[in-house]
Amino acid sequence: MIEEALAEKRALVTGATGFLGQALLERLLGDFPETRVVLLVRGRFGQPARARVEELLGRPCFNPLRERVGPDGIAAMLEERIEVLEGDVTGELPPLPDDLDLVFHCAATVSFDPPIDEGFRTNLVGTTGLYEAVAASGARPYLIHTSTAYVAGMTKGIVPEAPLSHRIDWRAETAAALAARARVEEASRRPEMLDHFVARARHEHGRAGPQEVAQDSERRREDWVNRRLVEYGRARAQTMGWPDLYTFTKALGERAAEELRGDLPLAIVRPSIIESALRHPYPGWIEGFKMAEPIILAFGRGAIPEFPGIPEGILDLIPVDYVVNALLAVAATPPEDGVEYYHVSSGSRNPVHYHRVYELVRDYFQKDPLPERDRGFHRVPEWRFPGRRRVERLLRTGEKALDLADRVVTRLPRSDRVRSMVRRVDRERGRLDFIRRYADLYAAYVEAEVIYTDDRSLALHRSLPDEERERFGFDVADIDWRHYLQDVHCPAVTVAMRFPSPRRPDPEVRVRPREQLTLAVFDMEGTILSSNVIESYLWLRFADVPAEEWPDHVASVARQLPSLLGAERRDRGEFLRAFYRRYDGASVEGIARLVEEHVAEMLLQRVAPAAVRRIREHRRAGHRTVLLTGALEPFAEPFRPLFDEVVAAKLMVRDGRYTGYLETPPLVGEARAAWLRGYAEGEGADLKGSYAYADSHTDLPLLRAVGNPVAVNPDVALYRVARKRRWPVEVWKHSSGTPRVMVPERV
Repeated sequence: MIEEALAEKRALVTGATGFLGQALLERLLGDFPETRVVLLVRGRFGQPARARVEELLGRPCFNPLRERVGPDGIAAMLEERIEVLEGDVTGELPPLPDDLDLVFHCAATVSFDPPIDEGFRTNLVGTTGLYEAVAASGARPYLIHTSTAYVAGMTKGIVPEAPLSHRIDWRAETAAALAARARVEEASRRPEMLDHFVARARHEHGRAGPQEVAQDSERRREDWVNRRLVEYGRARAQTMGWPDLYTFTKALGERAAEELRGDLPLAIVRPSIIESALRHPYPGWIEGFKMAEPIILAFGRGAIPEFPGIPEGILDLIPVDYVVNALLAVAATPPEDGVEYYHVSSGSRNPVHYHRVYELVRDYFQKDPLPERDRGFHRVPEWRFPGRRRVERLLRTGEKALDLADRVVTRLPRSDRVRSMVRRVDRERGRLDFIRRYADLYAAYVEAEVIYTDDRSLALHRSLPDEERERFGFDVADIDWRHYLQDVHCPAVTVAMRFPSPRRPDPEVRVRPREQLTLAVFDMEGTILSSNVIESYLWLRFADVPAEEWPDHVASVARQLPSLLGAERRDRGEFLRAFYRRYDGASVEGIARLVEEHVAEMLLQRVAPAAVRRIREHRRAGHRTVLLTGALEPFAEPFRPLFDEVVAAKLMVRDGRYTGYLETPPLVGEARAAWLRGYAEGEGADLKGSYAYADSHTDLPLLRAVGNPVAVNPDVALYRVARKRRWPVEVWKHSSGTPRVMVPERV
C-alpha cells in the first residue's frame, strides 16, 4: 500500500537537515527507490545548499543506508533522485516545481522560547510562504503538515484528532509579532534604559576604559532586547492559552495551512514528544538534544536534586521512527475531502507516567552510573516531587546564596584558593541556571493532565498490509517502555558521557620564533613583580627619613587610602594621578639615588623567577620585549636590562624637582592598547603573533590587542574572562624565602 502509493512520486521536503526531516529523507531514499525528492535547504555560513545536503548524507542517520548501497550508491541518489532548491522558508522562496505530488512540511523552530518575531517568522511566515509558493507553482500536491500534539494548549482531559476550536486571527498576531522588535528596540534606546545599561557596564568594566564600557553597554542593550522579545512571546502565548511560543505558533500555523491550502488535500500530523528511534535507522539513533535528554544527562550527573512535575502526569513520548512511519502512511492515504488530523502519541493507549519515567531512568543510572572524571561515579538523587512552588523556593534560596558568595570571592585577595572558589561558584551558578531554565520551559509538559487520542492513527495503522505493518508500523501499544528507556534511549544519549574524550588540555603559552617582528609585552606590578605604587613610595620614605618618623608616613598614606581605593575602583588612571601628587617637590636626583642604592635591590628580589625565565625565552626567540607600566620611571629603571623597551609614567619636572603632575595621561586600560597598536604600526610588528602578560581586568584591552594574551596571577574578573575565552592562565610565584615586608636601611 505505502510502497505502491509513493512509487514514482515527486516529494518536496522542508526541514530535511533537522531531526525529523533527515529521518524522513533517509526512509524515502532507502525504501522508495522510485520516489524522487526535492529538498528546500538554505545555505549556511557561506556553504551552499547542495554542499549541506552532501554533508547531511554523511551523518549517522544514513549509516545503514550507506553500508547497504555504498558511497557510490549515495552519490548516485544525490545525482539522480534528489533536487536541491536553495532557499529559506522564512525568506523569499525559489520557484517550486510544477509537478510535485507530495509536500512534507517539517521545517520549524523547535525552541520553546525564541524571541517572538523569530518564532513567528519560522513557524508561521515560513508556513504561509511555503503554501503560497506551492499555489503559485501550479502543482497539485498532497500537503502533509507536521505540527505537534501540544497545539491543544494548556488544557486537561481528552483531546481528539480534530481541528482546533480557537478563533484567533493568525494574520493579526503575525503582524503584531513581527512589529514587536521595532517597538522593543525603541524602548531599549530610551535615555533611562541607556543610563541603566551604562551604569551596569561601568560598574563591571569602568577600570578597563570608556570603550570597554561602551561595548558592554551595547551588549547589555542587545541582550535586554532579546530577553524582552522572549518574554513577550511567552506572555502572549500564555494569555491566549498555550504554554509557550512554540505551541502557540504551531497552532496558528495549522490554521494558516487550513486556509491557504485552497482545494488541495491536507493532512495535519501531530506528534507528541519526539525522542530517539526504537528500531530505524537503528535503535537509539538521535541527533542533538531534544526535550528529555538535557534533563536525563543532568540527572545522571547528580546535578538536579529536584524538578517540578506531577508524578501521576503522562509524559507523552514517541520514537522518531514511529513518527516517520506515520507520515509515510498518511502520505499514502490522501483524504477524500478536506483536511484530516492524526495524533502520533502514546498517552492514550500506552501511557507512561512521569513518576514511572523517573523510576526507569533512576534504576538505569543506579545499575550503570555515569563515570565522574577522576572521582569514581556519579550518584543520582532521589526525587520527592515536592511541586513547582517548593522547587521555586529552593531555586531562589540557592540563587541568593550564590549572589552572596559571588560578592565575597570578588573582594578576596587573588590566590589559587580564591580562583578555585570562583570555579565552584561559577559551576554552581551554571547548574542552578540550567535547572531554572528547564523548570520554566518544561513545567507545562511535566504537569500536563491531558490525553491525546489516536483513533484515526490506529485505524490507519491497521489498514496496512501485514508486511507493511512490520516494516512501517507505528502502533504505540507495541512499545515496552522499560526496554525503550533502559536499553535503547538512555544508552544512546549517555554514550558520549561513558567514553569521554581525553580532558581538554589547559591553554598554554608557546613561544615560537617568527619572521615578522613579534612583541612580548609585560605589565610590571602584580605580573612580574609583587609590589605596587604605594609600597614603592613607602620604601622611598623609609629610606629617606629616621625610623621614628615611619609611623607618621604610614598613617598619612592610610588616611588617604579610602579615597585612593575609591579612585582605583573607578579608574586606575584617577588613582595614579591622585597618588603621584605625593611626589610634589621631591628631588629628581634624590629619587633616582634612593632607587638605585636602596629600592632597586628590593624590587628585583620581588620579581617572580618564572617571569624572568619567560622574558629570556622571548628574547631567545628573537621577540622584542616591552615593559609597559603605570609605575614611575625611576622604579622601572632596575628592569631595563631585561627589556628592549621600557615605557613608564613620567612626572613633570621644574628646577630639578617633581611637580606631582604627569607629563602625559597614564598608560592604563584602553590607553595601553592604543599605545601598543601605534607602536606596532610604527615598528612593523605583527600583533596577531605577539604576546601580552597582565594580571588585572583593567588590562583587558591590552590583552585583546594581541593574538597571544596571557593572564598572570589574575584578579577574579580577568580570571573569568580568561577561562571563558580559553586564554592561558599562569601563576608566577615569587622567590621562596623572600620576606613579605622588606624595609631598607635608612640613608
